[in-house]
Amino acid sequence: MTKIFAKEIHDRDQVASVFLVKDKITAMAKNGKPYLTVRLMDKSGEIEGRVWDNADEVSATFGKDDFISIRAKASVYLGKMQLIIAQLKVVPDAEVCLADFLPESPRPVGEMCVQLDHLLESIKNPWLRRLLALFRGDEPFMALYRSAPAAKGMHHVYLGGLLEHSLSVATLVDRILPQYGHLNRDLLVAGALLHDVGKVREMAYARAFDYTDEGKLLGHITIGVEMIHEKMIRIDGFPRELGMLLKHMILSHHGQYEYGSPKRPKTVEATVLNYLDDMDSKINGIQTHMGKELDNDNRWTAYHRLYDRYYFRDNGKREEGVASSQASPARSEADAVREPEAELQPAPVRSTPPQQREPRPTFQNSPFAALKEKV
Repeated sequence: MTKIFAKEIHDRDQVASVFLVKDKITAMAKNGKPYLTVRLMDKSGEIEGRVWDNADEVSATFGKDDFISIRAKASVYLGKMQLIIAQLKVVPDAEVCLADFLPESPRPVGEMCVQLDHLLESIKNPWLRRLLALFRGDEPFMALYRSAPAAKGMHHVYLGGLLEHSLSVATLVDRILPQYGHLNRDLLVAGALLHDVGKVREMAYARAFDYTDEGKLLGHITIGVEMIHEKMIRIDGFPRELGMLLKHMILSHHGQYEYGSPKRPKTVEATVLNYLDDMDSKINGIQTHMGKELDNDNRWTAYHRLYDRYYFRDNGKREEGVASSQASPARSEADAVREPEAELQPAPVRSTPPQQREPRPTFQNSPFAALKEKV
């Protein structure tokens, strides 16, 4: 069955597609007959469905958070698109393409895995190379590492976001090496690839982006250090001090205690990782915010609560001949001050703000295992 997205549905369309059940409610019509209202969703948006016949029996066949295949007719009621559902059945998770329901990285996963392998091959330190190989060869871990988002709401919030972010930070390492001498490149690349590894267990993303119980109780930093330690002890003779330096980078990559970092950076490499991680996460979050509502020609974004400001979209790269006066009236900083939201006190700005993650680290099962998939 070809997927039809919610935003593609028009009045009087005959719809046969799979949707995720966000909510369902049984109510009573004016004639005393029960009917079922179903809130359906995919990555394009939401749409309401109605079941008018045998509502109680149909409702008993599926639940909230189930994937269902429906046959329905679209109609506009009170200005809103609605589906009149004639048939529905539950679809097993294994038959569903998760990318149809959650946003995914603009970069192909295969392409990112190739980049990961090139990075692993470039590691000269034999101990770090073996450690990363253990993670790469751990198939269950790699399945999660390739698909996990990097966060719930702030940056790289899409399938494959964790891998994309980790590779981006590792790429930035190589960009700054010529600028700063005496940096341990292998240690930095390993730290870049592993700094958020605990998110494969901190994040839940089977149907929506959220935190697992383990993530809420422990946090990805603690989980990540535990995962790394579990791999290290499998390598006979792994240098204790090298392991300590790498773990310190993981424990300190949030930079400050108020951002959930158990330790502050106390080596140059840990300091570099902190800043590169912070920069990459912020730039991605800002660009994602700036990319919203591009169809309205407004040169200013909506108000960004976390960063307490509006962002100006026009960066001077417009083609010559496009008059700036054609754009919608610009919103000034003074306007921002008058907005009620601007009076809110934002939380400390960090790649992962305290509200979205627990202030302390996390531990859990280890995944990175042999050199064939990526961090």
